[in-house]
Amino acid sequence: MKIEEKTKDEITGSLGVYISVPFCRAKCTYCNFASGVFAAERMEQYVERVCAEMRSAHALANRWSAQLPGRVDTVYLGGGTPSLLEARLVRQLFETLRSEFAVDPAAEITLECAPGQLGGETLDELLRQGMNRISFGVQSFVDREASAVGRLHTRAMCLAEIERLRSAGIGNINVDLIAGLPHQTAATWRESVDVAIESRVPHVSVYMLEVDGDSRLGKEMLADGRRYGAAATPTEDETADWYGAACQWLADSGIAQYEISNFARDGFRSQHNLKYWRRQPYLGFGLDAHSMLRTGLGAVRHANTDDLDSYLGGQRTRGPGSRVEDPGQRVQVSSALALLSATTAPPEVEPVGMEQGFEEALFLGLRMNEGVDLEAVRDQFGERLTRAAVEALGDVQEAGLVQREGSRIRLTARGRMASNEVFSRLLVGVITPATPVSF
Repeated sequence: MKIEEKTKDEITGSLGVYISVPFCRAKCTYCNFASGVFAAERMEQYVERVCAEMRSAHALANRWSAQLPGRVDTVYLGGGTPSLLEARLVRQLFETLRSEFAVDPAAEITLECAPGQLGGETLDELLRQGMNRISFGVQSFVDREASAVGRLHTRAMCLAEIERLRSAGIGNINVDLIAGLPHQTAATWRESVDVAIESRVPHVSVYMLEVDGDSRLGKEMLADGRRYGAAATPTEDETADWYGAACQWLADSGIAQYEISNFARDGFRSQHNLKYWRRQPYLGFGLDAHSMLRTGLGAVRHANTDDLDSYLGGQRTRGPGSRVEDPGQRVQVSSALALLSATTAPPEVEPVGMEQGFEEALFLGLRMNEGVDLEAVRDQFGERLTRAAVEALGDVQEAGLVQREGSRIRLTARGRMASNEVFSRLLVGVITPATPVSF
């Protein structure tokens, strides 16, 4: 459906779009995402498939009775390493996107990029298409640590790339850092954070290493092996301490935390990722991509397959209970599906009802430092569910994991370190009747 054919209801509100590009020049040892090293000729076939998926989105949304806003105000190219696409393929993606949706001229358009893997022609095309934000997967500014996990860049290369993008007119730059990498020490972690601060980037994402048992590093750790630096991986306690220290160092430098893993100077929060935490509509296209759209009764989620051959062959849908990651930030949404796809048969979606929507509003909202307004939650989901959550607040407040100011609840610094425990305690008994409480 072309822009001029959209109904008035379809173009009300805004939409985020995520485009998954799973191609990498090398696979990181800790990574178990749907990405990898594939033959270059598959990129063209892949882009054709993604474009076909975009063209099917309106028809599928109608079939699911989902509300599909026509105005796109955030676009995020993630992966993988989307900067590996040739300029002509980038152009093809954006031409198709703009033929199907009204992309706001002021839209936030983000590119995930590995330092040193963005060619000049591709950069020029991305700039023509309106890219105004870039996220560098640095992980560590210490060369030994970066090399140990399969990163192909050096500190000098990272800093040169940041200046190169600034010279091209991109000032909205994010740097990803990971605490807990093999060979990392308290001193080298401080070094990486200090270099990020000194680089003057306005946004920093800090993750604690979570080793998946199916990754190369994870398999070595489970086998008590030594490859990939498995024997030199810091303890969970050390990693947690370093994360907590980074929160303070960044705050002292004017880079304020606004979500568990995200820190920004004023005016530089990721508008796209905020959609995930605020449960605003988004569409994902491509391998292992996810979506959430509103319906009259709540929402629907859907997820594409994480197998490239299946995706290109048309077997697209994952079933309920699959692992779901919010693109860019990898937020775990245990009960979600996500995304719209282009199949000959209608892909299945998972309806998000009142109780599941309430759970998502709590655990996604609490990821943000602003927390959750319980009065707004009650207005949206009703008093019964909200009462049960309020009653459960006592234990986590006493444990110093949550603070409450009026109707608003927030995780404390300790609570952000133990967020999964907080979420599980708050969500226990949400379907159990409780006595009325006031806010």
